[in-house]
Amino acid sequence: MSKVDAWQFTGNDATFSLKNPDLNSYLYFPLANEAGMMSCITPTLSGDIKTGQNSFLMTPVSAEDLHLSRSSRNFWIYKEGMGAYSAAGVSAKQIANRDSGAESSTLEAGLLWHKITRENAEFGIRSEITSFVPCESDTVELSKIVITNISQQEADITPTFAVPVYGRSADNIRSHRHVTSLLQRTEAEKYGVTVKPTMLFDERGHSVNRNTYSVLGAQGNGQPPAGFFTDVEDFIGEGGTLDWPKAVVENLPPKAVVGYRSEGYEAIGALRFKKVTLAPGQKAVFIVALCVNGRNIAEKYLSEEKFDRYLQQTKAFWQKKLNINFHTSDRELDLWLKWVSCEPVLRRIYGCSFLPHHDYGRGGRGWRDLWQDCIALLLMEPEKVSEMLFQNCAGIRFDGTNATIIGAGKGEFIADRDNITRVWMDHAAWPLNTVELYINESGDLDFLLREQTYFKDRLIMRGKAADTEWGEEYGTKLQCENKRPYLGTVIEHLLIENMTACLNVGRHGMLRLENADWNDALDMAAQNGESVAFSSMYCGNLKALSALLRRLKGDKKVTHLELAKEMQILFDGFKKAETPVQKQQFLKDFCNTCRHDISGVKRRFAVDEIIETLDGMAQRLAVLIVENEKVSSTEGYTWLNGYYDNDSERVEGEKNGVVRMTLTGQVFPIMFSVSDDKLTAEMVRAADRYLFDGSTGGYRLNTNFNELKMNLGRQFGFAYGHKENGAVFSHMTIMFANALYRRGFAHEGYKALETLWHHCMDFEKSRIYPGIPEYINQRGRGMYHYLTGAASWLMLTLVTEAFGIRGEWGNLVVSPKLLAQQFDKNGNCACERIFAGRKFKVVYHNPARLDYGSYAISNATLDGMQKEIKNGRLELTQEELHALSRDKLHIVEILLKEKNSDD
Repeated sequence: MSKVDAWQFTGNDATFSLKNPDLNSYLYFPLANEAGMMSCITPTLSGDIKTGQNSFLMTPVSAEDLHLSRSSRNFWIYKEGMGAYSAAGVSAKQIANRDSGAESSTLEAGLLWHKITRENAEFGIRSEITSFVPCESDTVELSKIVITNISQQEADITPTFAVPVYGRSADNIRSHRHVTSLLQRTEAEKYGVTVKPTMLFDERGHSVNRNTYSVLGAQGNGQPPAGFFTDVEDFIGEGGTLDWPKAVVENLPPKAVVGYRSEGYEAIGALRFKKVTLAPGQKAVFIVALCVNGRNIAEKYLSEEKFDRYLQQTKAFWQKKLNINFHTSDRELDLWLKWVSCEPVLRRIYGCSFLPHHDYGRGGRGWRDLWQDCIALLLMEPEKVSEMLFQNCAGIRFDGTNATIIGAGKGEFIADRDNITRVWMDHAAWPLNTVELYINESGDLDFLLREQTYFKDRLIMRGKAADTEWGEEYGTKLQCENKRPYLGTVIEHLLIENMTACLNVGRHGMLRLENADWNDALDMAAQNGESVAFSSMYCGNLKALSALLRRLKGDKKVTHLELAKEMQILFDGFKKAETPVQKQQFLKDFCNTCRHDISGVKRRFAVDEIIETLDGMAQRLAVLIVENEKVSSTEGYTWLNGYYDNDSERVEGEKNGVVRMTLTGQVFPIMFSVSDDKLTAEMVRAADRYLFDGSTGGYRLNTNFNELKMNLGRQFGFAYGHKENGAVFSHMTIMFANALYRRGFAHEGYKALETLWHHCMDFEKSRIYPGIPEYINQRGRGMYHYLTGAASWLMLTLVTEAFGIRGEWGNLVVSPKLLAQQFDKNGNCACERIFAGRKFKVVYHNPARLDYGSYAISNATLDGMQKEIKNGRLELTQEELHALSRDKLHIVEILLKEKNSDD
């Protein structure tokens, strides 16, 4: 087998190139803006374009469609004496000859733009097609096509840009595909073809369509096309195909001119440009715009000068937005991490849908995403986070569950009007996790005392029953008995979430699994399943709540909290309930208080008593986990069981010679200090023995259970090594690394990260562009690229743990956990980030290249001014930070020396 060409970084701005990318499968690249334009594009210009589930300009694609479908963006050239040629490389003739070597292609891509250069010496043409979505309010994708005559003779060419216009909902792929084509109304205008269907077809209730889909184009000087084809069947001809259309192959004159209309046919935006004669070396330039609901698009974008200007603006926009920079011994890694930092932004735009592997859902983000995506925002755009977190709290129900249908607007949550929804037992854990990070980064303790509404719909009793009194006229804000919306503090919301979760325990005293936890595929143990893994996280959350309350009392002199009187039941449950049955009864009693309205009455709770109650439950839960959940193998390895199945049987351990172990079951006890250092070391040793596989990126999510566990979840029906059944799942691997760093196991944490990112950066194995995928499959291919929560956690882990640049109650703390191999040849390592609205570059000098554990901070300066080292670290107070300019890059320099007995 010949060696595979790998992508290479070509500069310092994370731009990369890849030779002959079309010789690889499943490659796709995102093009998007914050206005909601969502495209994906492949080396052959396949992919799709949309602004939402019901507004696809191109036909929706999943991963398999990338090689099954003939539909794509295409720029055709008919050359006199030679015939048809596709600048996208997807004519039937070119596809048949793809492996002949007659044609070469090169991809160049940056943040977020895409260029494919294709050269065919036999045909005498070189094409360069650059595509991007401008950082404007327009939902438009732009492309510039440059055609160069590389032959020694004049070339007469007739250019045609063509893209089928699907123009409707993704639902119509398998629901009335033909019938919905009858709704199409297509018109040829001066610069292109516009499609506006008459209605949105939905048998549950049709509605008037208000979306317009346009394919517009011009020559580089702004001259419009000469004519058009508006219907697919006219363009391809009888017996023709999209990769060998008769309109091009036979060089037919365009059927449509300005003003032409067509109704009831599958549409295409095929723009015929006037015939061009190119001398040897001469170029012709064309600009194309694909837009949904565009206004003044031709005037704004359709010339080479305008295209180039908006491209440069867009490049600058993304470079500024992605403002975390690293300098380590590995330049390739530093640039690769720039792509990782882009992924949380992409996920806010795309949600968890709308890329080829993400062929599920209807767009938007899930509950976890709302909170975890804020992690990266806290590092890159912290000024936006406070209000986002506050609005997110409005999605919490008073019974501790949350809305699962999330609207497009801030704080918009939609009532469930269908079947009773699933309850994910981990959902209540993530808000506190992010709020705690926010308060440490900002010092904004007052945030906890802001008052917010609670979400209300027909679901009650934690999703187990329906409120028959609720209707749409009630709205989605919980009311008091006086029919006014109830307002509770943010800290009240967080207490309710975590306290209700900790009373919802199963037979073994662990929190009930419900319909799943973080692992969505553990979805078949709703009655008796328990998640020991997330019991550990909730244990940590109780301790975090106590710490926040202590700080509130100390800094803000808050001695009592005004909380809903109904919460007394939760506090009584924490204090009095000893058995799982008793805890469930207290939970039921609490949920019964909010079946429709709540009283609206508040009472004062002493902060000291709340702290004592939370700490007591946390301690009891931690002891229960460590004493009851240790398992071992006959080889002598020890770890913690993570789950109980629907038969109330322990999931992990060794049974009939088969070792069963999950990574999740180890991550959270380590992360939240449920396990002590000795047990943690044993758990890492077991993970290295049973879960680590360097050939597929590191730590697998679980061992092979060799059983179809219908009493636990669908994951056990998946082939082993794929998705949740034993793949290397990036998110959990990185949380494992984060947990290890938190506990001081920096070498072990780095191993988890390094193995994963080296695999992703090895194109021959991973077959993905720079960035981190959701998981790596059994063959080593990266899957579900660009939209994983792993990206936020990787940035968090590197910035706050490895580089040790983090907030503590609003102060900036610098305390590294870098390894010797991360320092460059001069012993330097650096990271740039935003903190307190100021830009910082922290530079570590380690001239002896000492390893973590061997060095200590010996000297620190801020902008050349000496700073005091306390307790082995640099700490800049809020007062010091606020005195600094917002307009300059502040340099922190740290000198590391060999640690001595006094350090």
